[in-house]
Amino acid sequence: MIRLKRKQEDEQKKNEEEAKAEAEGGGDVQMETNTESSSAAPVEDGGQVKIFGLGRAKGKKGGKGRTKKRTPGEIRIQKDIAELDGGKIAVVTFPNPNDLTKFNVEVSPDTGYWKGAKYFFTFSIPPLYPHEPPKVHCETQIYHPNINTEGNVCLNILREDWKPVLDINAVIYGLCFLFYEPNPDDPLNREAADLYRNNRPQFERTVQRCLKGGYVGGITYPQLI
Repeated sequence: MIRLKRKQEDEQKKNEEEAKAEAEGGGDVQMETNTESSSAAPVEDGGQVKIFGLGRAKGKKGGKGRTKKRTPGEIRIQKDIAELDGGKIAVVTFPNPNDLTKFNVEVSPDTGYWKGAKYFFTFSIPPLYPHEPPKVHCETQIYHPNINTEGNVCLNILREDWKPVLDINAVIYGLCFLFYEPNPDDPLNREAADLYRNNRPQFERTVQRCLKGGYVGGITYPQLI
């Protein structure tokens, strides 16, 4: 009788402790499993807790465990980068290898008015690329009909002629072509465009003065040759 009473007391105490533990657990869902059907234990994988083949998010929504969803621009730019071919004229560099949506392009014309100089452009890929064109900015001061003193670039495929079938290679080729064949009919620097259209020898002398660090139109240009 003493043993039976003691056993009942032990079971009652155990039940009270389990009830207390369940109450302190804040209402967590308890999953009962049949040991005959499965003996697997929960497995953590990539910030998720897998319980018998079912995934349950670990932590709060949007926490560190979740993989950031890539934008269409990030997906497409990986393909474009694999196909880059700027040759010796254009060199592409990535300041942050973990961010392929922002990179630099160095253009070194081998013929034409700007031969021997180097011009740096920054590219920024928008989230909706290729349905939106990349943003391109010239970081090097230049005297050019299609690039103004603020570094804005006038290239038709960066505006109304952009199509999703175009890629980064097409934009780089377009930039290189601007150094070989400026377009005075679609200018950003109207003074340079007018001079190019009406007086090519004077335009060439002005470009050379700028390349040597001259002062033109209220702007002091960096010495590039």
